Amino acid sequence: MTGATRRGYLLGAAAAAFYGLNPLFALPLYEAGLDPDSVLFYRYLLAVALLGGLMLVRRRSFAVQRREVLPLAALGLLFSFSSLFLFRSYRYMDAGIASTLLFLYPLLVAVIMAVGFRERISPATFLSILLALGGIALLYRGGDGRTLDATGVALVFLSSLCYAIYIVGVNRSTLASFPAEKLTFYALLFGSSVYLVRLRMGIDLQPIPTLPLWCDAVALALFPTILSLVAMAAAIRRIGSTPTAILGALEPVTALFFGVAVFGEAITLRIVAGVALILVAVSLVVAGGPLSRHLHLPLRLHRAK
Repeated sequence: MTGATRRGYLLGAAAAAFYGLNPLFALPLYEAGLDPDSVLFYRYLLAVALLGGLMLVRRRSFAVQRREVLPLAALGLLFSFSSLFLFRSYRYMDAGIASTLLFLYPLLVAVIMAVGFRERISPATFLSILLALGGIALLYRGGDGRTLDATGVALVFLSSLCYAIYIVGVNRSTLASFPAEKLTFYALLFGSSVYLVRLRMGIDLQPIPTLPLWCDAVALALFPTILSLVAMAAAIRRIGSTPTAILGALEPVTALFFGVAVFGEAITLRIVAGVALILVAVSLVVAGGPLSRHLHLPLRLHRAK
């Protein structure tokens, strides 16, 4: 294994681990009394500022054509609602399990492509769907044995669905060749409008009361948003999209690990088995070929040429 390949695997693992840090930085803000709209507004605002600054330093163009504005706005809203549904689900279920269920979005992409674009579902994809359903059945009871709140499960599903539609929309729209940094910048910029409206143009925005919580907000914008995307793009250049995508299975594992280690969330053998089934299912889908062609932006999950 060459040094570049080794660095590629490390970057791919880092990208997945960074994204799995969402609950680690979001939950302290919740515990301080901030609602999901305020938390996400700060996340999006800070991420736009950080990513915009990065683009300025790297001298990237911000220019867009008029025909690109509407698709960018639509994708930004999808991205934003995906975040909103996920963060609201943390109110109803353990964050680690919510983040694991979210990782079903590649399976939803497969279904959307089959139903909407008549792409054949391969036997491997069909097996993956069965495995994922088995994993969900195992995860549907929390660590204390109680059935998970149906509202929380529905919110995670909606979050995953919005993200799946976002990925398909990027692939099937005029933005297919858009640079990843610029696409993410405008998705976050347009997506922030959701929270401006929900917060009545900032009237209902809750202030972050302490410096440590401001650090959490900055970290939320930096690690699971900016660094995750940058590390993923770098990994794909070194090892290709399929290995990077499979390493993405570390996302829910990271979230579950910090949920248990930091927040004391319960874990049982049943939950471990459910996580394992979902990770196997998603790995089969991403490595299966046909689906990976439809996951290139923003995750760049296309097969390297």
